[in-house]
Amino acid sequence: MASCGGDHGGAKAEEAAADTSVPVEAVPVSRRSISASYSGTATLEPESEAQVAAKVSGVLLKLLVEEGDQVKAGQVLAKLDDENPRLNVAKAQATLRKLENDYRRSSEMFERKLLSVEQNDKIRYDLETQRATYDLARLELSYTDIVAPISGVISRRLVKVGNFIQVNQALFQIDNFDPLLAVLNVPERELNTLRAGQLVNMRVDSIPDHVFEGRIQRISPVVDSTTGTFRVTCEFRDASGRLKSGMFGRLEIVYAKHDDVLTIPRAALIEEDGETAVFQVVAGSSLSAEDKEKLIKAKQDEKKDDAKKAEPGKDKPPLPAFVAKRRLIKVGYGDSGFVEILDGLEEGDRVVTLGRSAVRDGTAVQVLEGVQ
Repeated sequence: MASCGGDHGGAKAEEAAADTSVPVEAVPVSRRSISASYSGTATLEPESEAQVAAKVSGVLLKLLVEEGDQVKAGQVLAKLDDENPRLNVAKAQATLRKLENDYRRSSEMFERKLLSVEQNDKIRYDLETQRATYDLARLELSYTDIVAPISGVISRRLVKVGNFIQVNQALFQIDNFDPLLAVLNVPERELNTLRAGQLVNMRVDSIPDHVFEGRIQRISPVVDSTTGTFRVTCEFRDASGRLKSGMFGRLEIVYAKHDDVLTIPRAALIEEDGETAVFQVVAGSSLSAEDKEKLIKAKQDEKKDDAKKAEPGKDKPPLPAFVAKRRLIKVGYGDSGFVEILDGLEEGDRVVTLGRSAVRDGTAVQVLEGVQ
């Protein structure tokens, strides 16, 4: 009977110890690859853009492209009424032929000394002026064909057939989306870590499950003295056409990578007073003698009754199965979810990731396995 009572008492003690333990989630230190990166946000914009404006006035007779059409530099986009420019070319050409004949005759007369130098030079100057007038008339005729100054996509059509177009009036907007650019203003401290050609990963809100890969196209050599930042231009080439100008992107520039290193979730970190630490879960039985005595004394002090403290070696509370111990650590690279462990922990050690706010050094804990 005494034996049964003893077993029952031990079970109650274990149950009491469990009742006072703080439930926490913990995960083991594990190996993985981890990257050092800089994250930022930017709006996508075309590499180049141009407004197509009329160089001559006239009625718009034909539209040859629409919004969304791909165009090449030099491609005809629209046609203006060219009746007047054609007549101007014909008139200039006729006058040019007359002056060419006049100059031919004056040259013959000049050689026979029947014409003065001044008279001959005047006819020659008139001929040269008319040649320029003829070339200008032909150029203005060519301007009735509205052509694309750059390759890209027609993003806006601003006119309709039948409109009278004025000189310098905008007809189209062309954007070159290959590539699309994202410009980051990066803090000065990152100046020596980023290089042209480095990989850039980007997510956009409209396609949250896809990561678009790009590269750093160029880095400004100048730091803005007002903001303490420098410009980093990233380029993205998307053959699928899903990326659009104006989209908001979340970018991550990966500038270094360590493979097969010890890591823990970032959620386990405790950063205070310039130190980085974690709560490591250890077995109560593995504590040092000094730590065991401290833990037992703390549990005795927690008793609410006014009874005398137990004599040494008698009526001692049982040791908890697991205890949280504060460990100072040294960290290396870190990404959004994990950090590299350089010192302070070993593979397989378990650290608290959830429930840290209720834990102190030496707190008895009840471990719930966390998800990495």
